[in-house]
Amino acid sequence: MARYFHLINDEEIERLGPILRILRDNRPGVLERWYELYTLHFGPDRTFAREEFESYFGLDLDAVVSTLLERDIVALAREVQKVGARMVERGVPFEEIIASMHLFEESAAHYFRHKLSILAKGPDVLLTFDKLSHVRMILLAQVYFGVHDARSAARTRRQELDLERLDPEAAQRTSFHGMVGASAAMRQMYSRIQQAAHGRASILIAGESGTGKELVARAIHECGPGGKSAFIAVNCAALPRELIESELFGHRKGAFSGAVGEYLGLVRAADGGTLFLDEITEMQPETQAKLLRVLQDRRVRPVGSTQETAVDVRFIASTNRDPTLAIAEGKLREDLYYRLKVHTLALPPLRDRAADVPLLVEYFIDLFNERYPRVVKGIEADASAALARYAWPGNVRELMNAIEVAFAYGRGDSIALEDLPLEMSGLAPHVERRDPVLMFNSDELPTFEDSERALLTRALAMTEGNKVRAAKMLGISRKQLYAKIRKFGIAVSED
Repeated sequence: MARYFHLINDEEIERLGPILRILRDNRPGVLERWYELYTLHFGPDRTFAREEFESYFGLDLDAVVSTLLERDIVALAREVQKVGARMVERGVPFEEIIASMHLFEESAAHYFRHKLSILAKGPDVLLTFDKLSHVRMILLAQVYFGVHDARSAARTRRQELDLERLDPEAAQRTSFHGMVGASAAMRQMYSRIQQAAHGRASILIAGESGTGKELVARAIHECGPGGKSAFIAVNCAALPRELIESELFGHRKGAFSGAVGEYLGLVRAADGGTLFLDEITEMQPETQAKLLRVLQDRRVRPVGSTQETAVDVRFIASTNRDPTLAIAEGKLREDLYYRLKVHTLALPPLRDRAADVPLLVEYFIDLFNERYPRVVKGIEADASAALARYAWPGNVRELMNAIEVAFAYGRGDSIALEDLPLEMSGLAPHVERRDPVLMFNSDELPTFEDSERALLTRALAMTEGNKVRAAKMLGISRKQLYAKIRKFGIAVSED
């Protein structure tokens, strides 16, 4: 981690002294301005309310000030990484963390201009302040993706060890890097993942929404030569059109309004590892053209720069569209498609591997037994038969949501037919549903958080993932629904 501190020398750290003391002495004002900018930027979709925001980012600010005033760079790195780990635990999206760091720079600069004469000391001190922010972003990115990768590896290893204890041969047939399935289609997929992982060639993953394209991308990364390096996933549909190039390729200070410092960009952040571009067909054609140049030349040019930087990144892209139709519709550049499809993996929909449904049900029961205080030992025969008959338009994600609904609305030690969403159980709508408040033992009550999560999951299941209908059913705005989905980590398909 310390290798990035060559960007700031001892003389520059000494020069930061006045700014650090300003931040220390005017902490409430800086935090207040920072939260105002954060609220304006993210609106109702933000993760933090004021008190929690100040708890997380106030600790970050205090750590920066105290450690640098003591010139203890190692302590600074340690404290920044602690904050990053806490944010992973809280489930804060990576994009929100990085954007918040940029907003801090804007807040601090505003405060300097309006409260003190720091600018009179010349531009060098503000340039050093930008360098410090850049280093902090690198450290946060490292810990964020490091914790995610460690969790993924630990979860996969637990699954593999459990299977090995039951049946050493079954471990190879039923689970692979977090994916579950013993069907011929999945066994073939496991083999193709291992083949594709050997080199550093680009890969295109095609499959319907909810089939597990990101899991496949992570498995390729973990099996490959850069498995210990960063794995960064980017949802191309979620990035605003005007910011996607800056987010991918980075930008120089002053490249555009609001670019108060240099930004590394996700391509360079993934150097040595893997960049997963989810839903590549949602990326604008002009950005696809620039991405093609990066794929061809293995060099990236930040927005506003005339210089290129060499990168060693494995690119994996995914789409829920038929690639040939996407090309015909102008959603995917043909030259980019051929550059990506060195390896092409087509994920089978769940309806084409129905034999895997019982295994997935067992897996999700184990998963939600860890999340909920209710303990479920299995599924009743008629409920299992109903799941076997269902067509699964939402694929594995829909199955996972169905099991979570059953956890929320059931109360026995097994999943019953009436616990399932109506479209799966086949029961008439007037059949009485169980009260979610009674989903635990008689001497237990769910927390408000558990009940809210259960209600959200139920509404999304009843509307087949339609967020507009689900929000209307719950009596909240769509933005509020998105914020709650993000808060609880509920898996839903993109609109």
